[in-house]
This record gives sequence, C-alpha cells and structure tokens, in this order.
Amino acid sequence: MRIGLVCPYSLDVPGGVQQQVLGLADWLQERGHQVSVLAPGRSAPQPWVRVTGAAVPVRWNGSTARIAGGGLTARRVRRWLAEFRPQVLHLHEPFTPSAAGWALALAGATPVVATCHAAVDQAARQAAVARAAGRLLTPLHRRIRVATAPSSVAAATARAHWGLDPRIVPNAIDTGRYAGPRVPGERPRLSFLGRLDEPRKGLPVLLAALPELRRRIGAFELQLIGPGHAPNAPESRPFGRVDEATKAALLRRTDVLIAPNTSGESFGIVLIEALAAGARVVASDLPAFADVLADEPGGRTFTTGDPAALARAVAESLTGPGPRPADRFDWDRVGKDFLTAYADSGIRRDPTGSG
Repeated sequence: MRIGLVCPYSLDVPGGVQQQVLGLADWLQERGHQVSVLAPGRSAPQPWVRVTGAAVPVRWNGSTARIAGGGLTARRVRRWLAEFRPQVLHLHEPFTPSAAGWALALAGATPVVATCHAAVDQAARQAAVARAAGRLLTPLHRRIRVATAPSSVAAATARAHWGLDPRIVPNAIDTGRYAGPRVPGERPRLSFLGRLDEPRKGLPVLLAALPELRRRIGAFELQLIGPGHAPNAPESRPFGRVDEATKAALLRRTDVLIAPNTSGESFGIVLIEALAAGARVVASDLPAFADVLADEPGGRTFTTGDPAALARAVAESLTGPGPRPADRFDWDRVGKDFLTAYADSGIRRDPTGSG
C-alpha cells in the first residue's frame, strides 16, 4: 500500500504530532508498506521524508505551532502528490494552514483519512475563530472519508469545529524502547518531562508543591527533562533537551512522573512513555489525562493547578501499586486501527501485492 502521511508542523522542532507521524511511518514500513511523509522543515530526518521548507512560528492553544502555508508549500505538496501517487492520504490536523491543509485541498479523488489532535476549550476566543473557519471550509470536510482522534476531548473539538465524528484511536509509542531494568535510587526520584518555560505544561504548579512534598516524603530528587530555564531548587537536576534513548533511561530511573499541565492537552504522550518505563504517574485531572489513566493502578490524578493536591497524590503514589504493561498504547496495537481506517476509506489494494 502506498501511504502518504502529512504533518502540518515543522520537523525541525520535536513535538507530539511530529512524533506520532514519524512513529506510524516507521511501523507501517516495517510491515512492508510504501510510505512517504511530507512536512515543513529545512532538512529531512529520513530518506522517506519530504520537507516543504522553513516554517513560521504561530501561537495557538497555549503553545507555538511552526507551520508553512504559502504558495511555495502548495507547489511542493502538488509535486509530492504527483510523484508519490499515494493510494491513501493520512493527514494530521487537516485544517491547519500548512502542508496538511494544502494536501486536503489538492487531494482530488485520493481517499483521505484525517487525525484531529487538538483539544481546545470551547469557551476560549480561539475556539470561536476555529468554528468560523470550520464553516468556511465546509466543502473540504466532505473529502475526509474517515476521521480519527486520540481522545474523547480531541474528538469533541473536531465535532465542534469541523463537524466531523472521529473514531478514537489513541496515540502510540514503541513500548519496547522504554522497557528495561529499573534503576532504584536511595531516595524517591520524581520527574517532570516537557518544555520548562511553556506555562500550560504546569511547572510552576510543581514548584509550588515542593515545600509540601518535602513535608510529606522527605528528601527526594527532581529530574527536569526538557528545554527551558531550570529553577533553582535544591532537589532539581536539569537535563535539558535529551534524545529518545536518554529520555527512556531517565524514565526507568523515575519513581513518579509528575504531569502538572494546566490546559490544552489532547492526550498525554509523556504519561504512556513513563508507564512503559515502569514509572508511576501523577497527573492533573485534565479530561485527556484522565482518559489515559482510567483503570491504571499506577496512575493518579489531582485537581488541576492545586499544589497541595499534587503533593498528596505523589505521596500516595509512592506507596501504591505500580503500573500495568502499556501494551495497549504500543504501535503493534494502535497501528492496526489505522490500517482499518485506511481500508474503510475505500483504498484500492496495490496491484504489486504490497498492501
């Protein structure tokens, strides 16, 4: 099967959507499918990736999206479609004014599967902007034969903005990359994983909880994994931006991953990375996080933005059960759901027999 995956965000900067697109591409190729990825970026990380050029940073939903939506991107999307001739297009965030949006507009008769990742507070001003754009783009909605979303909250956003009814297909990882011997420490190791300076990731909530954590659990170590300015706290060990292997190793050293995010999350990939590494997880009670941790013995939630509740949940977690295997979030499980979506889109089998 010839599958074209399109990412709207630049591959020059790591991000959750980029990780999902590249991870799915790897899994599909391992199963014999012919895959090409198209995305903004200056350089292609793999030979099967085509980049459209430099991207422009745009603030959206509490984060920065790096997109490329001009005429040059349109020409490169058109050329890629003509050269690769995908049997199915899988567009991530298809209404983003970037490569994915152009691919939807130029898809012609090619079956389109769309994954809608965003979770937007419907009371926010940007939600009203998105709903207005959705009404203007109604003709393009009809080109999407199958829609997916990684969580119920992302599906609700897709319904409200675009009039789609997505099936839930969770985000995934290669759980084997995180598995391995656990590395116990002399004192509890807590970890924060994410951009330190991005307000919605919630590091200030964790820092406000430090005095109560000291009172409840005594001495501990706090691993800060991610780019940004590290705070001056006696327990903190900043690691900055790390590669995937180092991240997995740090999570295997972690007793509890803390995800104090405050808004804008549609899934929580860091949660399943920690669970796959055998760490417990304490997360704010955002709907997407609650979905991931439902029926997970090693996961606890606390009231979003409440430092005292965070500290209490961490103390309880340290004496509670560990996580169950994260196989339900492995590509071997999730990838099959995408193959079903491709089949449901009306794709024709490749006459060479590769799909």
